[in-house]
Amino acid sequence: MGTENISNELLQQLQEKFSAINQKTEVHLEGLLHSKPITYWDYIQTDALLNLQVQRTVLPDEMVFIMYHQVNELLFKMILWEIKQICHNDNLSTSFFTERLMRISRYFDMLTTSFNIMGDGMEVAQYMKFRNTLTPASGFQSAQYRQIEFASTDLINLIDYRFRATIDRNTPFEHAFEHLYWQAAGKDHSTGEKSYLIKQFESKYKDGFIRFMKEYNTTNLWKKFQQLPEPDRQNTDLIRAMRHYDHTVNVTWVMGHLNAARKYIDSGLGSGEATGGSDWKKYMHPKFQRRIFFPELWSEEELKNWGEENIK
Repeated sequence: MGTENISNELLQQLQEKFSAINQKTEVHLEGLLHSKPITYWDYIQTDALLNLQVQRTVLPDEMVFIMYHQVNELLFKMILWEIKQICHNDNLSTSFFTERLMRISRYFDMLTTSFNIMGDGMEVAQYMKFRNTLTPASGFQSAQYRQIEFASTDLINLIDYRFRATIDRNTPFEHAFEHLYWQAAGKDHSTGEKSYLIKQFESKYKDGFIRFMKEYNTTNLWKKFQQLPEPDRQNTDLIRAMRHYDHTVNVTWVMGHLNAARKYIDSGLGSGEATGGSDWKKYMHPKFQRRIFFPELWSEEELKNWGEENIK
């Protein structure tokens, strides 16, 4: 095919594209004459990205801490991007479901191994100094992580175990929200009063969380799995991917986070309390939380031993 034919074919395709949205092709082509070539730094927005790190102290390792958590949030965004492709897919195939789940698991695998950066990449003495300037902020306040949970499983699996018997699919979302497992970490156990940490978190995100919970109530990953034809629900690759994702998020990643926190918070150089004031050991450990996205895919023995590292 000659250059002229290629040009004519491309021009025809462009005309069809812009005609479909009531645009004039010649206007867009003329715009190309005045546009500048794209560069890596413009496309990635490098300058903006590298100016988002603002320290509160003069301690060098605080920069490590800030950048590490910003990388986490970018990975959370990647995970939500992949989950959306599954949950809002009206023609979902088993292969697509499996492939996207493994993408998500690889992102969490990356998050898990990255705790070495936190565990070995900061001086304990420096961390214990700059962390005092972070109070009452906490990683607990990652909204994207909460969205990942909402989009992964039925809401009942995120409810505090003590209240699950009183909540079902007819329970108002507002009521269910007040009984999510992580609510306990932000309350004074003696009075039931919410901490400043969780009050600020809810002030900024609660309305959006309620909308997100409603959106994914019938389209979360577990619901999409249940909507597949029976033979697809028996697909070994898909089941393996579901189990891997569940265990990676709710055991492996959580334990990596917990072990990194232990090194610093239990170092003896501080109060031993989390910056947000939560009972962090019970809040974080999977044995206590028993947060499981797909309990139907695990045996009774596996469920009983949830949080042990021999489950795969």
